[in-house]
Amino acid sequence: MKKTLFDKIWDSHVVESIPNGPDVLYIDKHLIHEVTSPQAFNELKERGISVYRPDKIVATADHNTPTLNQHLPIKDLLSRKQLSELTQNCEENNIQLYGLGHPYNGIVHVMAPELGITQPGMTIVCGDSHTSTHGAFGTIAFGIGTSQVAQVFASQCLLVEKPKKMRVNVNGKLKKGVLPKDVILYIISKLGTNSGTGYFCEYAGDVFENMSMEGRMTVCNMSIEMGARGGLIAPDDTTFNYVEGKEFAPKGEEFEKRKAYWKTLKTDENAVFDKEVSFEAEDIEPMVTYGTNPGMGIKLTGSIPTGAGKSADKALEYMGFVQGESLLDKPVNWIFIGSCTNSRIEDFRVAASYIKGKQKAANVNALIVPGSRQVADQIKAEGLQEIFENAGFTLRQPGCSACLAMNDDKIPAGEYCVSTSNRNFEGRQGQGARTILASPLTAAATAVAGKLVDFTKSLN
Repeated sequence: MKKTLFDKIWDSHVVESIPNGPDVLYIDKHLIHEVTSPQAFNELKERGISVYRPDKIVATADHNTPTLNQHLPIKDLLSRKQLSELTQNCEENNIQLYGLGHPYNGIVHVMAPELGITQPGMTIVCGDSHTSTHGAFGTIAFGIGTSQVAQVFASQCLLVEKPKKMRVNVNGKLKKGVLPKDVILYIISKLGTNSGTGYFCEYAGDVFENMSMEGRMTVCNMSIEMGARGGLIAPDDTTFNYVEGKEFAPKGEEFEKRKAYWKTLKTDENAVFDKEVSFEAEDIEPMVTYGTNPGMGIKLTGSIPTGAGKSADKALEYMGFVQGESLLDKPVNWIFIGSCTNSRIEDFRVAASYIKGKQKAANVNALIVPGSRQVADQIKAEGLQEIFENAGFTLRQPGCSACLAMNDDKIPAGEYCVSTSNRNFEGRQGQGARTILASPLTAAATAVAGKLVDFTKSLN
């Protein structure tokens, strides 16, 4: 029987199938952070259960971490308490923690791939919806709830129903100035935020095959925003070259042995999907969102749709926009380049290449927040820090930062922020903040102009 990539990985990890019920799925790697793990650790303590496979768990501090003065005690009491609990729980359970100050610290979905912790063919879970990021390596990776975190702590397995299978094909050549973020925002704008509900989505076609690993991670990261359980891309030479030599990747003969297996991880020809859609790369342009969910997206040069109904009216009222309006020349006072979607070195290289020799507009507050200590070091080593600072941008220390406003990096009420993060819900970046999702290139161009502009005309 012909199998999809998803089938091959899932079926090889099923410990037991319950008739007419869920599967018992073995989990290769469990990633944790300070927000969703304390309750799970407490549940195990109350029930007298020990962590079954601490060697399969990796912890980091990211959501509540400040992005200034990380060497000083954390001012916010709740954040300080959560990070303290994470440290204590990891010490008590012999779990590897990459906390604040550690050279490997960073956003969980940035540091795990860059360290070689994420590898093709794995099952990976985390108490965080954007775990789907790791699917870029050809893994089944998805977010889980707190009770499920406890379940994996106790058994290294998860009781879960197998999702349906979906494939999104994008073929052709992308236009100048179109980044992976634009590709996924375009897909979500066309399919809607509920189109992937109940599915695991495979991305296929030469657009994804030609993407870097950073780009693939951006696409898989936002699978959640179209309602999918996760997204994945078949591993290939791009994947293998990225993983090889990483700190925790297999070495030498063991790497070659694993690679031979990884090469089998692709969808069989004529394998059947429950849903399949296709798009042409030439139709995609730089994208921006205009509403309060990621599906409310338009081409940068387009206009807000008309006749969309009451929910759209509510979103537009919050955003201060009207139907039929173009967002070009709309003044923007904040930009944020960061988050688990777009805080890898490639994102900052792209932004810096546009910014070099220019100055940010006087009205703009521009936040540059690397996704990990390693990315921060690369920014400095490659001379990007100098480019950003000379242009008036503010470079912060690693963390989730202004993606979700769980620390001091909040956007003021009523202000617009062109953000490279993944969600634009009401209040996501701070109470009353208005988020416009976009690519790092669009964000950089907005910062320089002080407003949304069609930057593609000036690209070489």
